[in-house]
Amino acid sequence: MKMTFRWYGSQSDPISLKYIKQIPGMSGLMGLLDKPAGVVWEEDEIKALVDEVHAAGLEFEVVESVNVHEDIKMGLPSRDEYIANYITTIRNLAKYGVKVIIYNFMPVFDWLRTDLAREIPEDGSNSLYYNEADLGEMGPMEIVRRTAEDSKGFTLPGWEPERLALLETTLKQYEGITPDMLRENYKYFLDAVIPVCEEVGVRMACHPDDPAWPIFGLPRIAHSQEDFDKIIKLHDSPANTVCLCTGSLGSNPENDIPAIIRHFGEMDRIGAMHVRNVKFLGYRHFREAAHLSSTGDLDMFAIMKAIYDTCPDTYIRPDHGRMIWDEQGRPGYGLYDRALGATYLNGLWEAIQRMDK
Repeated sequence: MKMTFRWYGSQSDPISLKYIKQIPGMSGLMGLLDKPAGVVWEEDEIKALVDEVHAAGLEFEVVESVNVHEDIKMGLPSRDEYIANYITTIRNLAKYGVKVIIYNFMPVFDWLRTDLAREIPEDGSNSLYYNEADLGEMGPMEIVRRTAEDSKGFTLPGWEPERLALLETTLKQYEGITPDMLRENYKYFLDAVIPVCEEVGVRMACHPDDPAWPIFGLPRIAHSQEDFDKIIKLHDSPANTVCLCTGSLGSNPENDIPAIIRHFGEMDRIGAMHVRNVKFLGYRHFREAAHLSSTGDLDMFAIMKAIYDTCPDTYIRPDHGRMIWDEQGRPGYGLYDRALGATYLNGLWEAIQRMDK
């Protein structure tokens, strides 16, 4: 297991590489470039980022948010141009040691919350929060406006301004696209990119829908074990894998997270993992919790044991943390609580190793 940390780059992330390096057991990053969907990640940009990370004594083997253009998801004639750009990006990343690319195939919204800083009564910290009942009052345009206002001036993954500026048009274009049609378009994409990944030694890792159900009538096809079984079969290759996010899948209490990890871990189809906890508050109503099992409703020991037993060499990172100790930063991506989460997960890992021996 390699413990990593999400980082947005020195121009966008208030957390320095020096601080990340000081977290015990931290091996590297799940990093990214702030690039619009469909644009090539150029070699000079990648090299500069990788060199900066290596100079800080950290690895850079996993990238996040190489976003898939909406035209690919909708199957428009322009998709071939954007797929060609994606393939160029894959080749460029592979040249600089990247082994896993995390992406998603969610229409329009990469993730959705109804509050980015809901106070947790028990301790006064705050975290990302979702209540389905609030969406009916707001609608998609209002939730976009509110999310932008609450982002504290930071860009948010999956909420790029240039994409959301076309939101009304894009939502109209998705009308009539069924889950099966979206899967057909997904297969077209995978059939083009997976052979390239096999050639250059890169694994694609699909992130689940977040939250784990349809929203605003959009087709969503990646929020259960059954969904990911179908995705893997779209192009059956060791390079077609899952980024198993415990919090995204875990937002639906019907998903048995340790069992899902074991299912895909035994198949060697987990490319990377995001590990976090959630607290259920009702039907499609939850908030994000500290990583400690008792603060939420996911069994973090069982999760780490499933990783240890079935995919012990995977990359993981602590996912969305609370904002604690008056820290100000990108919602969900503060330093302090994610550092605590990494230390807690490493502690579980050490305990499991010792029990095994």
